[in-house]
Amino acid sequence: MDSSTNLSLATAQRFARHAATHADDDGALLAAVVAAVRAAGVHMLARFDAQTRTPDDLQGVVAAIHANDDASLAVARELLMAARPNAGWVDDELEGGALSGGEWWVFDPVEGNVNHVHGLPAWGVSATLVRDNVPVLTAVHEPVAGRLYTAVRGSGAAYVNGVPMRPSTKTELKAAIVTTGQARPGETPETHRRLGESITSMLNAALVVRMTVPATFELGMVAAGQIEGFWQYSDVRSGLAAGALLVSEAGGVVTDTRGRPWTLASEDFLASAPGVHGEAVRALSPVA
Repeated sequence: MDSSTNLSLATAQRFARHAATHADDDGALLAAVVAAVRAAGVHMLARFDAQTRTPDDLQGVVAAIHANDDASLAVARELLMAARPNAGWVDDELEGGALSGGEWWVFDPVEGNVNHVHGLPAWGVSATLVRDNVPVLTAVHEPVAGRLYTAVRGSGAAYVNGVPMRPSTKTELKAAIVTTGQARPGETPETHRRLGESITSMLNAALVVRMTVPATFELGMVAAGQIEGFWQYSDVRSGLAAGALLVSEAGGVVTDTRGRPWTLASEDFLASAPGVHGEAVRALSPVA
């Protein structure tokens, strides 16, 4: 590791020790989480090369992804566990569904890892504390763009680089940019069908439809008012838990695609600016 990584690790370790001695202090814990994702981000940035071209076969791509995960985990896991020693740990970014009770770290070592290994800039590191299946605190670091998203449940605010975010004030879906994405490789044909039908429906209802990964960055843009909506046919926790907290604390709306309250057990997901949420639900509801 270079000197900047060592400095980041030293800072992160100090914050982790402080957070562990102030277990009920969300401010201290958030500082520790920010330090951990920053430290991992610095380390992964040193491994990133925009000129990278991955191996030609799937086996080589998967091996590169796993190597990245291991490198990020080697930096962040110890720091997060030191800050919240009794929390459980989830680092499989493709896992979904509800967790057992208590506190869990939902950690994505390299969110958008497929982008990192292809030399694309849209990747980052995210850590979310989930308590009794409710996301309560998150930090998302996007190293190439230099963005840091943070939120604490109940604060009524979410931030990008320390600046409060607010969702778009648009009230017409036909004036809106909306986005979706493939949650994981190897989805079922049924999920592919729903995704395809939903894109067609949104193309008929919205101004522009985009499809990209990772989910958390799209949800950060919903929270910041840069786009108006994001939906996904998935229960993958890592991107949705962080993004749902960012959007909801910023003042956006988070439900499933039918407009029902979203939980980690939900099969699908919709987050949007308040003024277009009803139209977005109507556009997606016919997709059975």
